[in-house]
Amino acid sequence: MNGKLRLPSLNALRVFHVVAQHRSIRQAADELLVTPQAVGQQIKLLEDTLQVTLFERKGRSIEPTEAAILLSHYVKAGMEEFAEGVRRVTHSASRERINLNASPYFATHYLLPRLSLFRDIMPSLDLRLTTMIDLPDFARDDIDLSVQWGYGDWSDYETALLVPDPKVICCTPAIGERIRTPADLAAFTLLDLVKSKRLWSDILRHLGVDLPRGNRSVGFDDAATMRRATMQGIGVGLVSLIDAEEDLRLGTLVAPLGLDALAGMPPEEIPGFHLVVPRGHLRVKALAALHRWLLEQDWRADLVAPLPKSAPYLG
Repeated sequence: MNGKLRLPSLNALRVFHVVAQHRSIRQAADELLVTPQAVGQQIKLLEDTLQVTLFERKGRSIEPTEAAILLSHYVKAGMEEFAEGVRRVTHSASRERINLNASPYFATHYLLPRLSLFRDIMPSLDLRLTTMIDLPDFARDDIDLSVQWGYGDWSDYETALLVPDPKVICCTPAIGERIRTPADLAAFTLLDLVKSKRLWSDILRHLGVDLPRGNRSVGFDDAATMRRATMQGIGVGLVSLIDAEEDLRLGTLVAPLGLDALAGMPPEEIPGFHLVVPRGHLRVKALAALHRWLLEQDWRADLVAPLPKSAPYLG
């Protein structure tokens, strides 16, 4: 015995990866183009090899055990490494292409006005921009790095805050006339983002407001739709500072509690736009350059002001 660890079948690990993603043997079978019985056999083989239980049946569904949750993190990282290695080998002559995903709001308000600066640094780069709201599956969606809205809780990836996204409590002038104190918010429908149900709860706790049980709220997939709903008087919304300043200047919305009502909130309770990238991707020179450029930008600067010219990266 040489003491070397005997690894399970790579096919069994691949099947486990898909089952862990879907938490469904049938959906995994559909993706893998095999029968559910074949998927079940591979999971049984893996469990026998590892001598652990990976999934427990709950009626017609399955639930991963603690061992499966732990293993899935490592298998996912491994699959992403495999995908990146294959991509680098098969596209070695044309790997100057980068697929960047960004939150639609960040892409429109922050990235597009500055994108030409990065093109000055790497003019030969083939940069592809997508605007998916949810965190992409980097391997399946062929995404190299992503800018996501949220609170930075993507522990499986390299994550860095680019710019916070402070909110302003806004409403139509007619509704604003009826809001004099934070407690008055309880009388209105609160407009929220389905991606973060903690937005209003954190804000109301900061303001010292206890809402009655069953308080009305409406959730939206994206900030732009919530902003339009606020303008239509559906309720009280949380509008990003850049948009709020424009709406207040035009008079379409008001901030009944003031622009600085949420000043002093703990930084961890303020959402923002985070740069998220699988750890292995930064080994590619072009990706590392874009990653470094995104981190170095002063995203808080006035977007109307002339943007500085960038010096080329060396090395």
